[in-house]
Amino acid sequence: MWVRRAFFVWLIPAAFLLPLWLLVGWGVFNAGGWAFLWVLLIAIPSVFIGQLVLTLLVRARGTVRAERAVSWWDVLGFSVWHLLTISLGFFNQAWWAPAMVVTVIVGLALFWLELWQLWREARPSALLLRTTQGLGYIPAPAEGPAPEAAQSERDVIVITERPPAG
Repeated sequence: MWVRRAFFVWLIPAAFLLPLWLLVGWGVFNAGGWAFLWVLLIAIPSVFIGQLVLTLLVRARGTVRAERAVSWWDVLGFSVWHLLTISLGFFNQAWWAPAMVVTVIVGLALFWLELWQLWREARPSALLLRTTQGLGYIPAPAEGPAPEAAQSERDVIVITERPPAG
């Protein structure tokens, strides 16, 4: 549970630290001028906005807000995406381009995973109620008089309003 809660806390700082790592990695690993343009114009904005959108999709789910912990699918998806994003900051010419393609594919897959989880939690379920302790069932209605009989037994009070005299 502590791993899932740690990821819940990590999601917002990751939106700032991952793009910063790409900038620092460019400087440390002497990536060159074209890589600097790529980092400034494409990588930093896309990682920042992508991470914020994914974080909002995660935090939109009721179970995440209630437990203050992400799902194990989120842990897996964000771990892979963040590790690939960190690997891009090393700017090794031998494997950088394939790593970038895989990172983009994993980022898109993570986006669809978050949408799927949000949709799954948001759809109505018949007799199932999600709670912080797990799943609970709504009990069937108690046996009682038929609705028509209950309606005829009720008292009806009619109040007629009159405009004030004056």
